[in-house]
Order: sequence, then structure tokens, then C-alpha cells
Amino acid sequence: MTLIELMIAITLGLFLVLTAIGLLVASKTGYVMQDQQAHIQETGRYAIEILSRAVRQAGYENWHSATMPAQVEAAFSASITGRDAMTLKKTTPELDSLTSTDVVNGSDVLALRFFGDDADGEEGAILNCAGLPVAATSAATGNEQERGWSIFFVAKDSAGEPELRCKYQSKTSWNADAIARGVESFQVLYGLDADGDGVAEQFLNADGLNALDARLLLSGENALARAGDFNRQTHWKKITVIKLGLLVRGSQVARDDALRGEYDLFGAAYGDMHAASDKGSRISESALPAAAKNRIRKVFTHTIQLRNAAAGSGA
Repeated sequence: MTLIELMIAITLGLFLVLTAIGLLVASKTGYVMQDQQAHIQETGRYAIEILSRAVRQAGYENWHSATMPAQVEAAFSASITGRDAMTLKKTTPELDSLTSTDVVNGSDVLALRFFGDDADGEEGAILNCAGLPVAATSAATGNEQERGWSIFFVAKDSAGEPELRCKYQSKTSWNADAIARGVESFQVLYGLDADGDGVAEQFLNADGLNALDARLLLSGENALARAGDFNRQTHWKKITVIKLGLLVRGSQVARDDALRGEYDLFGAAYGDMHAASDKGSRISESALPAAAKNRIRKVFTHTIQLRNAAAGSGA
């Protein structure tokens, strides 16, 4: 074999090796893309399922009790409430630790309340978002503090990955568990039925509802009486439908492009009108940390009609 023939053989060999490497890299990239897309789809589906189940449970009253059913009094607080662009601590009671510090991409907080049941863990028992049964009330008229809680919010784990968490009260303490990893933004809109015909006339975020409540004229001779009157009038008791939006990302880098997408959790029209005032409803990849830019993402939206809107209103 001459030197020229040897050089040609080496060149052809290198070409074949490089081609094989290219095919291997492309194959791996394709596999990672498909794996991440499947992971995102399953995460979003599961999160929506858990949230939907909890929302439909809000305002539940125990009409299957052997005694008179526990009922929501008009002066009770609303069975549904929320906060915009907030997060929570795991072990503090209820919504006591609301803070805008370390909030993940303007994610919201959604809090749901409901009475328990006397099924004692059997089929038909009422469970909170952690799957723990909520005990039946001790009196036919119920008690404000005996209602169960399912509170949803987004926080980062020890590795810095965002996750949708469920906060709940056990028999001895408060805690929060992750239910969906990779949720970068969690947004909620509330359908307000102002005229009481059962149909929502408009969708507002939590700040919008709280602004309406701030204009209520309250009566009562003391703070306790005025608090009860607020609970009777609050717009949170006029919610008949909830719209959820989640932005879910993959667990690892799966793109090498320089394109930077924009994600509207409630559609482009809502984003154009409210992105500035409703933080987190529009997420731009260009504003995300460098380590998170080249992840695959997908928006999930879901609208849920409240099953216990009338019962849970407290009216």
C-alpha cells in the first residue's frame, strides 16, 4: 500500500467514525427529547388531576352523616381563597407564612376548605391533598376550625428545582409535600358570579377579587362582628368556576438552540392585556436563569366547575 492509499484509507475511516458519532449524538438527542416530552406530559396530567379533585371538593358538607349534616355558616370564611405571586413555609399553620420572598416566577397560592366525613378511612372518606382523611365535625352546625385544608403553592427543592406542593394539616402538625416536580409557574383565575345566576360573568385573579372586597361596606359593633359581615359579603363566596394554568419544564437540558420562547398560561390575549399586572401569567425564557433556558416546556390549562358552589358559599 502506497502512502497516498494509506492517507485515503485513514481519511475515509475518520469520515465513517465522525458520521457514526453524529448519528449517535442525534439519536441520543432525539431520545432525550422524547423522554422529556413524555415526562412533562405525565407531570402536567397528574398535577391537573390532583388540583381538579381538590377544587371540586372545596365547600364539601357532610350530608351522609348519621346525624344532622355539618353545614357552612354564613359567617364562616370562604371555602376558596388565593393569593397572587406568593409562596408559603411548610410547617406554619394555614396561610400564616405568606410571603413574596423567593416566590417562583410569580406563582400563585390556592387554598381550599371542606368538611370531613365519618367514613373513618373507608371508601367515601374525604381526603386532603396529601391523601389523609379529614375527620367528621363534632357538631351538626360544624366548626370553622374543623374544616380541612388543601393548599397549593410552588417552591424550590434543595436542588433548586421548582415543584408544586400541597400543604395540609395532619393530626399533630402542618406540613407540605411535593406533588409535581418541574412546575415553573402556577396561575389561577377565578370565575365571579356577581348576580347569582350560577354563571361566571368575568375571570379575575386573586388581587382583583381582594380589590373588590376592599370596597365592601361592613357593619358590626366590633371587629369580630365586622369580620363575620365580611365573610357574608366577600366576593370569594361568589366563585363558581376556577381556571388553572401551569408551565411545566423537563428535568434536564434537551435543547441546544438559541431560540427563546414565550409562554402565556392563559393565552396570548390575556397575556397582552394582563402580563404586567398578573405576574407569572406570561413567562419569557430570556428572563430565566441560564441553567434553565434550554429545557423543554409546555403549558397546561384546565377549567373546573365547582360542585359545591352553593353549599360552600356559606350563604
